[in-house]
Amino acid sequence: MDIRPVVRRATTVAELTAAEHLYDGPARPEWAERFLAAPGHLMLVAYVDGEPAGMVSGIEMSHPDKGTEMSLYELSVAEAFRRHGIGRTLTRALAEAAKERGCYGMWVGTERDNEAARATYRSAGAGDDGDFAMLTWTFD
Repeated sequence: MDIRPVVRRATTVAELTAAEHLYDGPARPEWAERFLAAPGHLMLVAYVDGEPAGMVSGIEMSHPDKGTEMSLYELSVAEAFRRHGIGRTLTRALAEAAKERGCYGMWVGTERDNEAARATYRSAGAGDDGDFAMLTWTFD
């Protein structure tokens, strides 16, 4: 089966909530509004036959001595559409958007044992910079 998704930037709360089956949990309209209002936040949605089949979100991060880079925050493809290149297409589209926005690079963190994610990112041109530790804070 040859699947050719149409990738578009999500610019409305309705578009973000229509893609909620691709997220880890349900979308909340107030969080979607905040996402859209934040400078440097970007979500691209891949549509197949008019329905959201995948999404990638990115966040620009700037520093006074480095400039601006894009962080690939999350990538998701609906199970029925996996292994058809949609993840690679979305990752490449985010990289192109980052270049257009003047970012000097893009990065993503993923678990070492997440072979599917690592293969997707490598197929979209990413290099592996090695291991790193992620430490997190959770606030109530």
